[in-house]
Amino acid sequence: MRLGIGSLSLLAVSRTYWTSSFRRFRSGLRPPVPPLEADLREVESDPALRLVEEGLPAAAPERTWLRRHSTGVSIAFGVAVTAALIVGLYDKRDAFAESLGAASPAVLAGAVAMQLVWLIARSEAWHVCVLAAGGTAGRRALYRAAAIGYLGNLLNSSFGLAVRIAELRRTDPSTSPKAGALIAAELPIVVIEIALAAICSFTLIGPLGIPWWTPLIALTVAGAIVAALSRLADRKREGFWQGLAVMRGLAYRNQIIALTVFAVSAQVFRNWLVLRGIGVDVSVFDSVALLVATAALGLLPVGPTLGVTTSVLILGSKGVAAVAAAGALLTATGAVGALCFASWSFADRVRERARLRSSH
Repeated sequence: MRLGIGSLSLLAVSRTYWTSSFRRFRSGLRPPVPPLEADLREVESDPALRLVEEGLPAAAPERTWLRRHSTGVSIAFGVAVTAALIVGLYDKRDAFAESLGAASPAVLAGAVAMQLVWLIARSEAWHVCVLAAGGTAGRRALYRAAAIGYLGNLLNSSFGLAVRIAELRRTDPSTSPKAGALIAAELPIVVIEIALAAICSFTLIGPLGIPWWTPLIALTVAGAIVAALSRLADRKREGFWQGLAVMRGLAYRNQIIALTVFAVSAQVFRNWLVLRGIGVDVSVFDSVALLVATAALGLLPVGPTLGVTTSVLILGSKGVAAVAAAGALLTATGAVGALCFASWSFADRVRERARLRSSH
């Protein structure tokens, strides 16, 4: 459940809409462009498409200081957060170390397993969206691309999305939709995750002291976004908008809703398992609040300290050292799960290449 993807996806929606509108206006002023050349020109002209097509930062014509130094800003922000955590936990370092050692191997293995469940369910939801968008890539090829992309999520969710799409386009260009449609195919999953976060945002009232009516506003906004996306999917069916095809039929729509809810549930259980495993007295609602806050803070370039930062912010009243240790364990087990998934991807690709060589 990463809302950082939403910023990239929504940016791509707005830029592609105006770019395509301007192209239609110009179409009568110059000869038609061959399909392949048109595709290349589309990628070159749209920074959002270049980001996922090449897997590299897009070269926008006019970039602000923040865009030009985005990597440095991310590193500086991450270092600042890490330094603040070290200072805040220094006096509690013994309790922190004790809490880290309190988790049993069974708890850590369970947390890794739940991360793998989330990765597989999220990949299957992406597979459903890609098929609805007209892609014919097999489940194995798409899962392999997803596994590589989810490694990028360890740094930033938007970067992970770019890597995932670029990997699929690189390895299976003939069976996967164009980069723009793949960006749009991510939108339905993100919107469902936003809606779930809005539904569960009432769990933040206690930890953060937000007004009781804030979750109602969030829920209303999320419902409006879902309704608008469904109407948009019905009206626009070509090019970039082909990626929204999953929102047009109840069968596809119900599949991604069920898969997304299942994936989110696995993450909630993972939070609860690790927190309880090191002795923190939390409820399921606390675990949900931690997940919602993690998704919201994921928009910031916090980096690997995201788990610790969010845990201290939301559950610090239950013991700063213990919840910080839980956050560190959640980050570590999440990374191990992603590495396991990626290891399968690399091994499966090597095995497939060896099989192809032997057949020739």
